[in-house]
Formats: sequence, structure tokens, C-alpha cells
Amino acid sequence: MKKILFCCLLGMIALGSKAQEMPRILSLKERASWQDMILEERFNSLLPNMMRKNGIDMWVIIGREYNEDPVLKTFLPSTWLSARRRTILVIYDKGEKQGLEALAIARYNVGNLFQSAWKPEEEPNQWKRLMQVITERNPKKIGINLSPQYAHADGLTHTEYEQFMSYLPVAFKDKVTEAEKLCVAWLETRTPQEMAVYETLDRITHEIITEAFSEKVIIPGVTTTDDVVWFMREKVASLHLDTWFQPTVDIQRPANAPKSSVIMTGDLLHCDFGITYLRLNTDVQEMAYVLQPEETQVPAYLQKAFQAGNHLQDILTGFFKVGMTGNQILALSLRKAEQDGVTAQIYSHPVGNHGHAAGPAIGMWDMQGGVAGTGDYQLNENTAYAIELNAKVKLPEWQNQEVRIMLEEQGLFTKGKVHYIDGRQKQLLSIPRRESIKHLGQ
Repeated sequence: MKKILFCCLLGMIALGSKAQEMPRILSLKERASWQDMILEERFNSLLPNMMRKNGIDMWVIIGREYNEDPVLKTFLPSTWLSARRRTILVIYDKGEKQGLEALAIARYNVGNLFQSAWKPEEEPNQWKRLMQVITERNPKKIGINLSPQYAHADGLTHTEYEQFMSYLPVAFKDKVTEAEKLCVAWLETRTPQEMAVYETLDRITHEIITEAFSEKVIIPGVTTTDDVVWFMREKVASLHLDTWFQPTVDIQRPANAPKSSVIMTGDLLHCDFGITYLRLNTDVQEMAYVLQPEETQVPAYLQKAFQAGNHLQDILTGFFKVGMTGNQILALSLRKAEQDGVTAQIYSHPVGNHGHAAGPAIGMWDMQGGVAGTGDYQLNENTAYAIELNAKVKLPEWQNQEVRIMLEEQGLFTKGKVHYIDGRQKQLLSIPRRESIKHLGQ
């Protein structure tokens, strides 16, 4: 029955994205069903191999209400918006034949996955009950969420760590290990179902940008960049969605033009925008040009400049290979860009349960020589990225002024190559719109 409902929800999502410009947004009830089913599917299909690969047969995840471990939140059922008091989850690998055991050292079950393993009337002390569970199962390695590199994997607070270690029997103390790699693997890996749903997230993001960068919203000489930002925020709210950061809209114009946040004809616009939906996030940057009264299309010199950004995207994604580190991909891409005459900055990152998600950092805007720690993490398949970068181009038509073609699109890395989830921008949007716009593929 669950599989039938799951397929129906995916069907509704896919139908919405093909039948109309803006996909149908699922109701809160539909979203809850999807989130719970995808969690169960991820737990059963991904987690056993991840724990065995990392040599951890018991994973203990601890968080308190309003100070939740980032990983803990990804295991909570849809109707739990936070931990309750102290929530302790124990995942124990009983072996390939028996699979994973999911327990909650809590007064009640945590969703359908984690069964309550604590009766306060029998053992009032929650920590002592946790130690009984550990002792009974006698794990070889106990993973806890500590990490010097990833905030996502460093969710065990100092107080909880001290409590845990003070109650832990001496025989198990040397079995405790940082679960950093397990946390990152869990957070970065996408299932086929999540990949399919990501198409809808990215389509929604693109459609909001397309509307924001249009004559429906922008009146040259009247509308400010801040007006467009708040249109985006209001649009997200009207769709009963959320965003994980405040959008930005900025202007590039000839140096001799007046400086103002009011959008004028001849302006080159750029936005940075993302949404949160179905526990996943997008992060997109696109650009538009405001036509002069005598213009019917974007000037050819600007479109040519824009192509430098597309070329840099191709250079970067061409170096995506399993086992390559973020720093290796960055160095190879920048070297190739220089050879091709592209003045480049690359600052791409994983996306998923977080907008700036766990996984290999491929540069940062202020770290073009490599990123210590997270940049040394290796690329894995079935992961999603914000392909974020800029190419600087001098425009003779603007007295050799340098403009930045700033782009960011969502890409899935699977089967050895990057697939742009809902295509990528290959031409500047024009305001007002003179041609139909669609996002193109590779």
C-alpha cells in the first residue's frame, strides 16, 4: 500500500511539472506522506551499506529540543518539527541477514521507524537505559556525531557528549568513534525518488525567477532591486513554501551611468535565490537584461559574454569523476579556464537537506587555491550540487568595463556525469520578454 501511495505522489509531481509551467505544489498532508516514505526508503536502501562501509555497527544520535543535531532532524518523522525534550536514536546493525534495528530511547516511538526502548517507570534515568541498550548489543564501534570539518556532522553538543561519556561503561569507551564520514554519506546521497522530485524543486525555483525577472514585476525607472527581492519572498510564501536564505538581486551597468538601486533600461541583472520543499533545497543564480526602448532583443555582445559562463560550467562539470576531491576538481578547472582565456572564479557546493550541504567543497569565492578539510573530501555518485561560479568579461561596448557572468544551477552527479536537474540558463532573460524562455539541458 505504501509503495502504491508513493508512486501516486511521484506521478502527481511529474504530471504537474509537464502539464503546466508551475508544477502543482503538494498539500501539507501529501508532503508529510512523501517525507515519511522517502525516509523509510532511504533508511532501508542506503543506511545498511553506509554503516558497514564506515565500520560502524551502532550509531547513537542525540539532540535536545530547539538545539537539534542537523542529522537528527533528517531522521524525524514529518509530524515532528523538532526533537522532544532529549531525543536519543540508536541504529544498530544486526548483520546482513537481520538488517538494522532502530530504537528510540524515548517515552514513545519516533515515527514508524524508531521503536521506543525506554519505560521511565522501570528505569527513570534515560542515560542509564541507553547504556543498557548498548551493553545488551555489545557493538564493536559506536559512532557519535563529532566532526572538526563539517558542522552538519558535529551536532552532538558538549553537554550531551560529557553526559554520554560519563555514563558509558569503561569497556565501551575505546569503541567510540567520530561518525563524520557516515553523517556526510547519509546527508549527501540521493535516492532515485529524491532525484525525480528534485526536478520539481528546480522547476519551481526557475519559474519564480522567470516571473521575477519579467515585466510582470519590473517597471524600469520605478522598481528597485529590493522590490524584486520581496516579490520573491512573497511568492514563496504564497505557495506555502520556504526559503533557506534571503534572496539577493543586483545590477551591473556602465560606469558612467548613475548609481542607484532603481532598475533602469540597459541594466544587467543578477539574482541569487533558492527554496526549501520536501526537506530538500535549491540554490540558483540567473541573469537578465532590461531592454532599451529601441531594442527588441538582448544585444549580441552581452549574449556572447554570457556564453563564457556556460563554457566555464562545461569546464567544471567535465572534471567531475568519482574519487576526485573538490580541491582537485577546482585546480584542474581553473587551469583549463585559464588556457581557454576565461577569467574564472569557482565556488560550487553540494545541495540537499541543507542549502550549503555536506560533501566536497569545490572552491569558495575567497579560497580559489583550495579549501582545507571539506575540499579534500572525494566526489561520490548520486549526489547533488550547486554548480556555482562566475566568469569575468571585458565589454568594449561599456568602455572595456569588466562584467561578471554569475551563474548557479542544480546538477545531479550520477552515472559518471552531471545532469542539470531542470536544465540551465543558456541565454539572458529579457525584460520585457520578447521570446519564449525554457531552460536547456546539458
